[in-house]
Amino acid sequence: MLFVAVLFGIFASAEMWKPELSGGIAALTWGRLRYDHTQGILFGWLGNAFFAFLYHAVPILTGRPVTSNTLGRWMFGIWNFAIVIPGWTLVLAGFSQPLEWAEFPVVVDIFVVLALLLALIQFLPVFFKDGLEDTYVAGWYVIGGLVFTTLSYPMGNFVPEFLPGARGAAFSGLWIHDAVGLFVTPLALAIIYYVIPASTGRPVYSHFLSMLGFWLLFFLYPLNGTHHYVFSVIPMDAQKGAILASSLLGVDVIIVVANLFLSLRGTGWFARDLPLRFVATATMFYLIVSIQGSLQAQMAINGTVHFTDWVIGHSHLAMLGFATFAAAGGLTHAWRKMPGARFNPRAVEWAYWLITTGLLLMFVDLTAAGLIEAREWKAQTPWIDSVRAVRGYWIFRTATALPITAGFVALLAGLLTGDRVGESR
Repeated sequence: MLFVAVLFGIFASAEMWKPELSGGIAALTWGRLRYDHTQGILFGWLGNAFFAFLYHAVPILTGRPVTSNTLGRWMFGIWNFAIVIPGWTLVLAGFSQPLEWAEFPVVVDIFVVLALLLALIQFLPVFFKDGLEDTYVAGWYVIGGLVFTTLSYPMGNFVPEFLPGARGAAFSGLWIHDAVGLFVTPLALAIIYYVIPASTGRPVYSHFLSMLGFWLLFFLYPLNGTHHYVFSVIPMDAQKGAILASSLLGVDVIIVVANLFLSLRGTGWFARDLPLRFVATATMFYLIVSIQGSLQAQMAINGTVHFTDWVIGHSHLAMLGFATFAAAGGLTHAWRKMPGARFNPRAVEWAYWLITTGLLLMFVDLTAAGLIEAREWKAQTPWIDSVRAVRGYWIFRTATALPITAGFVALLAGLLTGDRVGESR
């Protein structure tokens, strides 16, 4: 799923500077490929990776098995064969919702809600059997992420179909950030909070700061989405509330990241333990992308960078930097615990450096392109001039996909080659 989603992204990025690549084939046009790229990363890659990690972590966090192996097989089948593959196919055929982060059509959304309900049944009952008093913070993030995603998904994917104009856009805008803030962020943080003490052998620095960060996240993030509509017809009070929530969320992230970095003391800049290195880097990206998000929600900055490639660089730093590095760290950590599984640390280290290099080059490139676009638009030059001005940056952005894709190949090789776990070296 990851490789297919990446291919969609590479092809869509190339069409930015060479639009004739579609060859007049509707299924290969930029809009459809871009929809499948973003939804593929959200559902096909991160969704599968998060659920896979939960099968490792939840029984250890609770001391009990998950609800049902049979239920797990149904979840897997629905998630991949009733959501991702049909969603991709329908979008390529021209059936989609014109909603950001909600592009799969309504018929697919029904199965998403079903799969999320099954996930609640699969993973959450074991947390409640002995009460929540001693639940570790990673468990809280699992509970919060699954519950809030199940509640918010219908709001962002069904409600806009029935509300016209700005009202529907407001609900859609909430889901744009809820997809990242209530699904991706909590489950990525669950991985980080799990892997750090499991790898270092030490508890997190502060359980109080852990829980403070948890509750602030879930109080503030649902209010953020309207900052996508600054200077729009949505009431100004709602816009100001979203800007304030975005600013406070930056404070929350500083609290969370400080706690995590204090928990990483003594591991060095680049931890020798590779899963730990991935989640430590994810933590750094989380800090950068969150502070950037809080700043670009401010009206003065938003009025300059909105609609530019600056925002595309920001979103890649979130999904490819923070979330993907956390997912890779969680998967490699769990994989090494499975007796008989192969693990090739040299390949995984190559994966780390290739993906890091490609991501940083892409982020800097898109940020620079966004500033150039903003300058051209502020000068009120013809729009096509801004396209010509950043064409070289778009070509370079496509080229950065080479080290990133090579890194994912190396990551896969790291899990399929090398000595088997438990074998002597």
